[in-house]
Amino acid sequence: MTTTPRPASSRRARSRANGDGTVYQRKDGRWEAAGYVLAPGNTRRRIRVYGTTRKEALAKLTEKIAASNLGLPVAAADSTVSTYLTYWLNGVAVHQIRENTHTRYAACVRLHLIPGLGAKKLARLTARDVRTFLDGLRTTCQCCAQKRDSARRHCCAIGHCCGTTLSPLTVTYVHSVLKSALEHAVREEELPRNVARNVKTTVPRPRRFQPLTAPEARRLLQTASSNRLHALYELALRTGLRRGELLGLHWEDLDLDGGTASIHRSLQRTRTDGLAVLHTKTRASERRIALPTECIHSLKSHRERHQEERQAAGIGWTDSGLVFTTPTGRPLDPANLTRRFGRLLDRAGLRRIRFHDLRHSTATLLLEQGVDLVVIKELLGHAHIGATAGVYAHVRLRLQRQAIDTLSNALRDGHPPSTA
Repeated sequence: MTTTPRPASSRRARSRANGDGTVYQRKDGRWEAAGYVLAPGNTRRRIRVYGTTRKEALAKLTEKIAASNLGLPVAAADSTVSTYLTYWLNGVAVHQIRENTHTRYAACVRLHLIPGLGAKKLARLTARDVRTFLDGLRTTCQCCAQKRDSARRHCCAIGHCCGTTLSPLTVTYVHSVLKSALEHAVREEELPRNVARNVKTTVPRPRRFQPLTAPEARRLLQTASSNRLHALYELALRTGLRRGELLGLHWEDLDLDGGTASIHRSLQRTRTDGLAVLHTKTRASERRIALPTECIHSLKSHRERHQEERQAAGIGWTDSGLVFTTPTGRPLDPANLTRRFGRLLDRAGLRRIRFHDLRHSTATLLLEQGVDLVVIKELLGHAHIGATAGVYAHVRLRLQRQAIDTLSNALRDGHPPSTA
């Protein structure tokens, strides 16, 4: 009697090491992988994941087993929202987002999501639960909710409600973090749908900013002309570079003869590494920009001063390769730059604005000069032109009114309109 050999896939599944789980193809054509992982309550449970290919199913199982081996309970639909958020935050999101973003996510989960929804079962979470939770965030005093009003160092009103509620922007951010976590549960087939996506929140009004006018910008540059960081302020106002992009700029990124700069790094302060030069946040932020003539001149002067400071520092010099540094070559702290900028505004007799408002000033002045929105998008490094158009909608509206008035004057042919 002849025997039919088992498929190669079955032989591979049997040859997997103990604890790696099993992988096999189902009758419906999908691939199923099963294995034991750490579950809430320090127990072990057998889980099953699925994929359209053997490789996909195996990758899903390997990811869960790896998290389990690190001591992270693998949440399932029968676990609580708190357990799943902890698993997602420390086992998934930590590998996909930047450290500072992960820190904000963790604060959001700890302060709002776990206290508000943590006790509910993940599989029983409904859109109504999410909507009720978000409505509560909008109306509940956070000092009372987090018991911060028991000590004056945390709250200004001891024993009394100060009525400190979250801003609409923060509520929207909490909602987006929850949507991201539940979306991963859907991808892992722990949930059939993302109930948080069924909850519509009001779009918060964009933060108001007051960019510098052309006369104010000229006064700022004139005041900064004798400043050690004059070239930095020139770049910030004439090109719209972000603070981190300016501080993360290396000399090798500049082509002063060709008049260009390559933007692909950003200096950030992180909790673990302190000041660190990282990649820009998005691929759209990686860009090559043309340098204005004024910036080329100021950067050449800055390079000469940089060399003088290097010689003066001697063995105390730190060769970081950065364009803008301390007098000893070390990276500039973003918070220190913000304080220096505030003092510069005071010396110039200008109103206090954020450093980021220099970027808004660049875009606003370019729009007012009739520069195309696509060009501004590429200069600023926005991922989508909708972001550029949305932020500066008020400027475009003002320009529309000026255009309409110009047309009206042309149609009047120099004569005032009739009052008949």
